[in-house]
Formats: sequence, structure tokens, C-alpha cells
Amino acid sequence: MDMKLRYGGDFLTQETKASDIFIPEEFNEEQKMIEQTCYDFLNAEIYPIMDRIDTNENGLMRSLISKSGELGLLGISVPDEYGGFEQSYLTVMRANEAIGGTGSFSVAYMAHTGIGTLPLLYYGNEEQKRKYLPKLVSGELAASYCLTEPNAGSDANSGKTKATLSEDGKYYILNGQKMWITNGGFSDLQTVFAKIDNDRVLSAFLVERNTKGVVVNAEEKKMGIKGSSTVQIFYNDVKVPVENLLGKRGEGFRIALNILHIGRIKLGATTVGACRRTASIAVNYANERKQFGALISSFGAIKHKLAEMVIKTFTNESAVYRASNDVENVIKSYKANGKTYGEANIEANARFAVECALLKVFGSEALDFIVDECVQVFGGMGFSSEAAADRPYRDSRINRIFEGTNEINRLLVVDTAMKNAMKGDIDLLEKAAELLKNVNKVKAEKPENHNYYSDKMKFVQNYKKAVLLLTGYIYEKYKKSLSTEHELFINLSDMMINLYVAESTILRVEKMETLKLVDSIDLYKDITDVFVYDAGEAIRKAGLDAIYSCVEKADLETFGNAIKRLTETAPVNVKDARRRIANKLIEDNRYNF
Repeated sequence: MDMKLRYGGDFLTQETKASDIFIPEEFNEEQKMIEQTCYDFLNAEIYPIMDRIDTNENGLMRSLISKSGELGLLGISVPDEYGGFEQSYLTVMRANEAIGGTGSFSVAYMAHTGIGTLPLLYYGNEEQKRKYLPKLVSGELAASYCLTEPNAGSDANSGKTKATLSEDGKYYILNGQKMWITNGGFSDLQTVFAKIDNDRVLSAFLVERNTKGVVVNAEEKKMGIKGSSTVQIFYNDVKVPVENLLGKRGEGFRIALNILHIGRIKLGATTVGACRRTASIAVNYANERKQFGALISSFGAIKHKLAEMVIKTFTNESAVYRASNDVENVIKSYKANGKTYGEANIEANARFAVECALLKVFGSEALDFIVDECVQVFGGMGFSSEAAADRPYRDSRINRIFEGTNEINRLLVVDTAMKNAMKGDIDLLEKAAELLKNVNKVKAEKPENHNYYSDKMKFVQNYKKAVLLLTGYIYEKYKKSLSTEHELFINLSDMMINLYVAESTILRVEKMETLKLVDSIDLYKDITDVFVYDAGEAIRKAGLDAIYSCVEKADLETFGNAIKRLTETAPVNVKDARRRIANKLIEDNRYNF
């Protein structure tokens, strides 16, 4: 392991300095121009017709994909030899964030540029890439990703779609059914996963929509993201040229998993954009609506809600760009050491599978909280489909299901961290074993009131000890049946998610102050204070739930007291802190943090 590079899950055992992370305030002028291009496109082409988009008007979404291609927005991550711009990982994430507040269009765009294009970009041979990529970048072709089947959702490898080599060896004959295919109603190129003959694992194929035997069903009626195309697709003796096998035979499951890692962290970025937009919608209304002779934005109960929107958005953003920078650093290192563009991206994202999964969970649940509170700020009007709170509320719900359900991703956070530890990539189990030896003597680091940031980091260090202690106990007790202990994994995952986001926020605010990137840092310290305080309570609850569920009765008090010590936090006047945060949002009348 290159000690200069991070590894997925090593935040549990390694120290991170503020100077080691990237924060959004550091984006350069070129990156800001790309972000602004995205916003200019959305303001001109998307936001004015959101109601039309929601009707799923025939041909409309397809035309919008083409228009975004004309502006170069479909090729931000694609190498210039295929018509793209090959921008950095961080730049791609920023563009995804900008587009994240557009609901149905965001889903269509992400499906095209992500799961639709990346399998070809990363696994395609040169002939395949030259044939299809330039047209995907320009928008001449639209892409979709066909993995899910009626009886194969989270367990994707159980799919029944079959591919059989023709007698003349020129084609694979494809038969099967796919469902919940985003962009499926208009996509020209489909990445289809199927098992060849009696293979136990999937292979992947590039299938052109106009091939005989491809049958696209009618559009599904959905709760939200109504303007995105979602269909079932049937393959009836479809002849796929052998040269359209993507990657190697039996590599499809690996392709699917690796693309999902990327999709998860990108979803984290898109939720940031949606959080920002929804917070702005909520405060706009609060600054217009009067009750009892006063604007509702002046009421403490409403300020609490508005402040929580800011806190969840800011902390989400902090964690997303910290992890994205770690991925980008590994991509650069891999490329410098001779890996291809595809190999570098695939392996770097897989290396941070822990962070990809936890960001997907935190971001989607932060957004769900914010859209729900936005409806509440609107009151009775929030329940009307005529109000601006309606669409974000409906569109948000799918994010906890996309890219693997949040339950699956919570299990992945812990399972992947443990596997990394067992492979020796991170020293999680060694550190856990040390704490287990002397549970009674595990001490909580105490703030010294000398430095704001080092004091805050002491709380995070304690949270890490709590996670390590519990991880070690669970690992030792359930070695042979770890995979069945879902509830305990979910407890551990919630602890890891909260501490990662808390640490990311502290580091971001410290770097902001060090580089003097804002006029006043006090407001950002308020955000940090409230989140670290709340994170401690969440970690304490999850830790005790796990302790009381698995620790032997004789050791309950010992372990319970250890968790309680390690999750203590300094008192915070959360009321005043939240009011100060809300007041800035109210004054700006938009999210501007």
C-alpha cells in the first residue's frame, strides 16, 4: 500500500489533516466555468419546463439529452480522443452536483453519462469505443444500463437473461427480460447483462435498440421522477454480434459492481445539488408567507427546520468532496504508474467502495429529510401539487433505492471495511483488538480548550474508538456468521457514517479558516458544533443498541459504559447556533454557504 494514498475505510484508523483534503471553496476558475455552463443550461432549458418534463411528453427528454450533448455536458469525463473533455474527477462531481436539483432530467442525465456510458468507456475495446463513444458524447446516441430483472434486484447475479452462441459463431442469441430501465424508452445503445450458456456469472453486451427482437414496453407510472423514462425491455432471440461482448466473458458482474461504486458517490454529489435547491425553495416561501401578522421565517420553529437544511447540506457537501479528492489522487497515481484510463478509474473507485456506499446513504437520507421539512414549511400548501415543495418531495424518494438500496449499502459499508482489514489494506482489526484487550481502561480523549479544531477532533477520535471496539467484538463473536448479522452491521454503519461526515466537516471548516476563504468563520463553527453534537448522540444510540443486542450479560455494563464515555460531547447551545445559521439563510433568501 502506498502510504501517501488513502484506502477505503482507513479513516477509522488513520489521522487526516485539513491540508490533506479538498474543499469546494478551492475550485479553480475553469471548474467554476463548467459549473456555470451547467447552471446556464438548466436555467435556459430545464427549469422553465419542469412541468412539461413531468408529463413525460414523447421525445422531450430525448431532445434535452441531445441539447446537453451539443454543449459538451455529456462528455465532461470522456477523453478528448472520443470527443470529450477528460476533466478531473472533482470537476465531474461538481457538474453532477449542479445538475442534481433537476429531478427527472438529473436522473436521465446521470443514467446516460454514468451507468450508460462508463461501462463502454472503462471496459470497451478500442473498436467499440471509437464506434459508439463520440455519438454518446454528442448526444446523437442515448444510453441505458440493463441489469435489473423481475426476480433479480439487489441480487443482480441471479438474473435469468441468457446468451447462447450461434452455430456459425458470429452472434450471441439473447433472450430475457429487464425492468426499471432508466432511459430505456428512448435509448439507442443498451448495456445488457446476461449469462452465457450455463455460466454462473454475468457477461455484458452492447445491444443496439433497433436490433430485431428488442421489444420496449410502455412507460412505467411512477411515484416521482415522472419525466424520466422507465420501462421493461424484452429480448426475443436478439442477435448480438460477438464483437459486441463488453469486456471478457463472465466479467459482467464485476463491471456491474464497479459501475455501481461510481454511481453511488456521484449520487452523493447530486443530492448536494438537490439539497441546496430545496433549501432555497423552503426559505423563499418562509420569507413570503405571513401568519399571526409576521413572516413565518421569523418563528423559532421554522428557523430550526431551515438551519437543519443548511447543516445537512453543508456536511453532505464536505464529505462528498473529501472522498472525491481521495479517489482523484489514486486515479492520478495509478495512471502515472502505467494503468490505463479505464483501469485507473475502475480500481480507484473500487478502492473507496466504503466511502461510496456511505455517501450514497447519507446524501439520500439528508435530502429526504430536507424535502420532507420543505413540505412542512409550506404547511397546507406543501400538500398541493401546485406548490414548489411537491416535486422535490416526490423525486427524492427514489434515491434511497437507486444504486443499491440504503439497506444494502449500509451492509456494504461494514462488510467492505472488514474485508479490507482482512486483506491487510487497513489496520482496523489490529486497532480493534488492542482496545478489546483492556475495555475497562479505554479512555475518552478530553478537550483541552486550547484549539477549537483539535478539541473537536478529540470527539471524533473517541467516536472512532467506539466503532473499533464494537467492530472487534462483533468480529470475534460472529466470525463464522458475520454475514447474517444485518442489524449489527447497520448499527456499525450508522456510527461510521456519522463520524466520517463529522470529521469531514471539521476538516473543511478548519481549512476554510486557515486559508481565510470566508469573511467570518463563526457561522461555520456553528454548523460544526451542532453536527458533531448530534453525531455523538446518534453514534451513542447505535452503539448501545448493538451492545445490548450482542454482548454477553456479564459484560454489558463494561461495554455500555465504554460506549457512553466515548460518545460524550461538549455542551452546545443548539438553539442559538441554529438561529444564527437560519438567519443567514433567511437574509440571503437562498442557500449560500
